Amino acid sequence: MADHSQGMNGLDADVLEALSAVIEARKNADSKQSYVASLHAKGLNAISGKILEEADETVEAAENGDVNQVVYETADLWFHSMVLLSYFDVNHQHVLEELVRRFGVSGITEKNSRDWFDASAIRLDLRFMKN
Repeated sequence: MADHSQGMNGLDADVLEALSAVIEARKNADSKQSYVASLHAKGLNAISGKILEEADETVEAAENGDVNQVVYETADLWFHSMVLLSYFDVNHQHVLEELVRRFGVSGITEKNSRDWFDASAIRLDLRFMKN
């Protein structure tokens, strides 16, 4: 796996900020000229579908033990998650703030504080949908 600890072509930890700005700038662009704009034009179901697709590809790469592909697919997953955030007019900073809020709190304690069902036994397998 490549070592990006010294930054990537001048980009460093601010890459999320830069990516967020690009997504924001493009979400209302011509959908024929911008992938981000095309996802926004198609709506929430299209964006959500891309996230499900990328999540499945990330899990598949992990199951195959291909760490480079896991990183590659995780980047796709993060990107499409940021597009989803932009759909709701929020950005990565809101997610970082939530992570800060949770930092130092036991994962079990945090999870038990939520009112939701246990989805740990469910794995959505979208491979049948791939062309």
